[in-house]
Amino acid sequence: MSTWLPREIEAKRPALQQVLRPIAEAAGLPNETYTSQAFAAVERDEVLAKTWTCIGVGHWVAQPGDLRPVQLQGLPLLLLRDREGALRVFHNVCSHRGLKLVTAPCRAKGLIRCPYHSWSYGLDGALKATPFIGGPGTKSCEDFDKAKHGLKPVRSAVWCDAVFVDFSGEAPAFEDFIAPIAARWGDFDPARLRHGGADSSFTIEIGCNWKLAVENYCEAYHLPWIHPALNQYSRLEDHYNIALDGHMAGQGSTAYRPSLSGDGRQFPAHPGLPRKWDGAAEYLALFPNVLFGVHADHFYTVVLEPLGPARTREHFEIYYFDEAALGDAFADLRATNTRQWQTVFEEDRGVVEGMQAGRASPAFTGGVFSPAMDGPTHCFNQWMARALLG
Repeated sequence: MSTWLPREIEAKRPALQQVLRPIAEAAGLPNETYTSQAFAAVERDEVLAKTWTCIGVGHWVAQPGDLRPVQLQGLPLLLLRDREGALRVFHNVCSHRGLKLVTAPCRAKGLIRCPYHSWSYGLDGALKATPFIGGPGTKSCEDFDKAKHGLKPVRSAVWCDAVFVDFSGEAPAFEDFIAPIAARWGDFDPARLRHGGADSSFTIEIGCNWKLAVENYCEAYHLPWIHPALNQYSRLEDHYNIALDGHMAGQGSTAYRPSLSGDGRQFPAHPGLPRKWDGAAEYLALFPNVLFGVHADHFYTVVLEPLGPARTREHFEIYYFDEAALGDAFADLRATNTRQWQTVFEEDRGVVEGMQAGRASPAFTGGVFSPAMDGPTHCFNQWMARALLG
């Protein structure tokens, strides 16, 4: 038996191994993985920090000089766009005395200045100014090398405007990580994506562990009871499971045809798509914490931000495949599209928060899975169990 695993994981080894059994025999993840503050810290360090975890989208820092503080289970990070337009991620902490540098989204007029002692950094992370470091009126100090004390970078990568980080620096190459979903959706050109603007974003804060949001997203089983309006035009029987070995799972629909306007107007579709995408859609969770949805005419990203064992913030961002969709002629459709998706995700609030409350019960020991309906959810549980067991 391994001895290096954190004790919170070692204590749950038998339960985690039960998750890895075939779906008809398996149980879900144990309650403590959803409720324990100690376990959340271990999960951050042993799972989220050792793979490609999503922390936001490039749209949040759309212009050169834009800065946005983000966090992952208490770790302060800084997402920015440099003068050349490249996205960068740094630890959001001054190298001098550890003050959090940026506390709200803003635009750097020049340097990133620490308000404590005015040490200042460039958008490349380099330490540029250290006023009075050697005493009043001085800017330098003997044997102090600025090059060694810049902002600490975080390994990062971008796909379809979603920003991923690898804290460990040891995760597999990002190209390998993203390859399964990029290949599956290879008919779509990520370069065509354009964010819909201010009317195409919303944020929901829910009282559940982030993993329950992933599990709920993976399956269509709950559709007739939780999403009756959606079920009218994209019925449960029109859905199929996407349950794959690896780090993604979800569902698809062969009948996604919502009515966004009374006059039959639709967003322009991605050009050159095969006919299989006519009225079709797929919804994939890319483990650990980002949800994607693709349709012939729009794409969305949901970044799940863990706020603690029982709190999650969902950042929903909608993109379109044609510049025309961003104009005034489609403003009403964009607003309706956003409103419909917000309604769908708000409808899930009761069940995910109810599952969180249920995890306090000793009578629940992971539950069971329907082999016909819960394959994608089991995939996610298995991925988490494997990641926790190392």
